Formats: sequence, C-alpha cells, structure tokens
Amino acid sequence: MEELIRSQKQYFNEGFTRSYSFRMEQLKKIKKMLETFEDPILRALQFDLNKSEFEAYSSEIGFLKSEIREQMKHLKQWMHPEKVKTPITHFGSTNYIMKEPLGTVLVIAPWNYPIQLSLAPLIGAVAAGNTVILKPSELTPMVSWVIKKMIQHYFPEQYIAVVEGDKHITQQLLAQPLDYIFFTGSTSVGRSIMEQASKQLIPVTLELGGKSPAIVHKDADLDLAAKRIVWGKFTNAGQTCIAPDYLFVHEEVKDLLLSKMKVYIQHFYGLHPLENNQYVKIVNQQHFLRVKRYLSEGNILFGGNFDERNTKIEPTVMDGVNWENKVMQEEIFGPVLPILTYSRLNEPISRVNKLPKPLALYYFGENENDQHLVTDSISFGGGCINDTLYHIINPYLPFGGVGASGMGSYHGRASFDTFTHKKSITSQSTKFDQKFRYPGTKYGLVIVKRMLG
Repeated sequence: MEELIRSQKQYFNEGFTRSYSFRMEQLKKIKKMLETFEDPILRALQFDLNKSEFEAYSSEIGFLKSEIREQMKHLKQWMHPEKVKTPITHFGSTNYIMKEPLGTVLVIAPWNYPIQLSLAPLIGAVAAGNTVILKPSELTPMVSWVIKKMIQHYFPEQYIAVVEGDKHITQQLLAQPLDYIFFTGSTSVGRSIMEQASKQLIPVTLELGGKSPAIVHKDADLDLAAKRIVWGKFTNAGQTCIAPDYLFVHEEVKDLLLSKMKVYIQHFYGLHPLENNQYVKIVNQQHFLRVKRYLSEGNILFGGNFDERNTKIEPTVMDGVNWENKVMQEEIFGPVLPILTYSRLNEPISRVNKLPKPLALYYFGENENDQHLVTDSISFGGGCINDTLYHIINPYLPFGGVGASGMGSYHGRASFDTFTHKKSITSQSTKFDQKFRYPGTKYGLVIVKRMLG
C-alpha cells in the first residue's frame, strides 16, 4: 500500500496528469476500454448478478459512455481559469480561480452497479487530472476481476491502480495519506469511512442511501405512475440506492394503482419471475436472507415467492406494515415494496420529515401547487416528479445526498468539480501601489472606511 501511494504521488507531482491533452487521451482510452471489454463486462455482470444484456448495457456501460462524452465535450472549458470581478479595493489587479487536481484519490465502489459506480467517479477523477486507486466490491468478484484486468491493460499502476480485497484491505487503504476519498455504499459504512478520513483531515464524498419514498396523489396519471414505479423499484431486483423504498398512495386511488402495478410486473417479468432467466438475483446469501425476512412483516398483495438456491425473490408488493417493522426502519435494497395510504397530502410530508433525509423522492400528481408543496417541504438528495430514477442519467443534474443520505455530488460538471481544487489567485499590479492600506498613511483610515464601510 505504502509503495503504491508513494509511486502515485510521485507520478502526480511530476506533472504527467495535468495537461489537457493528457486528460483527453486518458478519457479516450477509457472509452476504448469499455468497447474492447464490453463482452467480458456483460458476462461478469451476468455471472455475479444475473443481469441481462439490456439491463447491464443501459444501466452500466451506456451510462458510462454518456458520462465520458460529457467530460470530453466540456473539459477544455472546465479546465480554463475562471476570471472573477475586481472590487475597487483591488483596483489594478487581475483575479481568477485556477482549477487544480487534488492529487491521489481513492474510489471505493459498491456491488449493486459494480461497473457504473466504479468507473463513473474514476472518469471524473481522470478528467480533473488526478491519479486514482480503485477499490471494487468483493461481493461481485467476477466484475472486480474484469475491472482489474482491463485497467491493468490500459493504464500504468502509478496512474490508475485497482486494489481488490475485503474490508480489511479497505482499512489499510484508508490509513494511507490520500488526497481525497470517494465512497458509495451504506450509511453505516459511510460513517466509518468519514471517521477514518477525519483522522488525517482527508476530504470525502459519501454517496449513501436511505429510505427513498414515492408518493402517488389522487390526481396522478395512474397508468404511468404504476409503470414507472414498477420499473424504478424492481430494476436490478430493487438493489438500487435510489429505488423507491416504500410507497405512499392516496386512499382513493390505491386499489386501481395496485391493479395496474400488478399488470406491469407481469408485463416486465412474466407470470413466473423466478423462472425468468433475465431477472436479477440478490447478490449473495446474506443479503437474500435479510430481504426474505421482510416478507413476514406485512400482508403480501402479490409476489412473495423466492428461490433460495438461486437467491431470487419475486417482485413483491405488501401492505399492513407499520413503522416499528424492520421493513420500515431499514433500507430494503431488494424487490419488496411496502404500501402505505393517506388521505391528505400533509400526512406523507409530515412522516417523511420525521425520518433521516432520503437520497431520492418521487412524487406523482398533476397539480403544480402540490408538486411545489412536496419539493419545497421535504429535504432530499434529488428526485423526479411523475417518474423514478430518471434524474440520475441527466449529466446536467448533480447527483448526491443530503444529511444521512450523503454529502457531495457528481455526474457531468459536478464530477469534474468534485475532484478539483479551486485555487483563488490575485495577480497584483506593480505599476502603482495603493498606499492607503499601509499603517501610518495620511487619510488611510478615511479611505478604508469609504471603501469597506
């Protein structure tokens, strides 16, 4: 570990990563890497998570290609020093902000979207001119192996390195004198990462999770709401940090919404989802048993079957839960959707505000005043009106949490900014000197009061 960090810091200090031409060349390499290794990536995702080619490409590979295009398109503009206004106190000077890479950064990735959530922050770190150490998740070992092989094929270790291993390896990495840490994962592990980083005053971005609600009001387009909630919840078998974790639905439209959701579950996954060879599995036995326990805490409306040998659980919708149940206290991170009803819109708003701030929120309803009431009244990382998940693929929207759901953001320009230090510079004139600022100058105090008061 020590030797790896030393070599990366030396490589960075020698200035190799700083130029525009170098950064562009590396982004082109990453793009070529994804194209060359597309088949091994797809096979690895199928092996570790049983992801279909459609789901793997749309949620992982395609997302990354879009991110690379965005970085390449705007990189020169983002790198350019940013001029700022010169106040009268600084007359004669030029003032600007330099965009400086942070140095050697560590990216710790999760298992649920193991390609996307490993390489998306890496793309931002590379565009910003850093060296990178990438720690993929040990829970998706085939994907981790492919990531290591393709990075080794295209990049020297002193520039980009992949370190595999479990939490003990992560702890060793966190003990190193890094310049930045980017972590995606659970809130509990995020607290530990932040505690470790604070010992060396290493800045962090934490992309965490939490219980992200969906709210369906009585004036919603119920057919579209049902389709988009089913898609957002059961994509990747619910193993998505911004998936709707639970659903608030107005009591007047509950039955109709549920009937439409059942239709779309069958349309997307068939009458027997466990037999659908393209339906994603739960990542391992431990997580399977954790999600399976939720099935006994409410009344199953549809779904509820499981295949323990293949760690699959059907898309399941349930009601009859209360806030003391574990399914309503923990982030579900699986294909189980609890349903709650309300009669007035202030009820879900009040309840959500009593909980830790969620990473995402989804509101379905046509009235714009109600839309603004929900988005203005509840603090959350980001979200959609009349949709789910879709905000994450807009490169012009920063993605990140707030409070317990995370800190910092990335995607598009936000990725470049996250891995960049903005260095403020005043370039002062030597053609004249403003004497009023020095002690003992006649009328100095009068002039200072007029300028600053």
